[in-house]
Amino acid sequence: ISAASIIAKCHRDALMQAAHLQFPQYGFHQHKGYPTRAHMTALQRYGPCDIHRRSFAPVKAAQQSGLFL
Repeated sequence: ISAASIIAKCHRDALMQAAHLQFPQYGFHQHKGYPTRAHMTALQRYGPCDIHRRSFAPVKAAQQSGLFL
């Protein structure tokens, strides 16, 4: 199980590196999609992008408000 977890994390990190190329303003290469302060600030500023999980509360709130900085 622990090996699968490591493989999954490495795969996710690679996906986030690729996402950074498509959406550089979010800084996915640094926070890997975790809800860091920088990620939440980018979400508020730019709104959700195509890869944001719409069921995640901060994404849903940003999407519903439509008020991006």
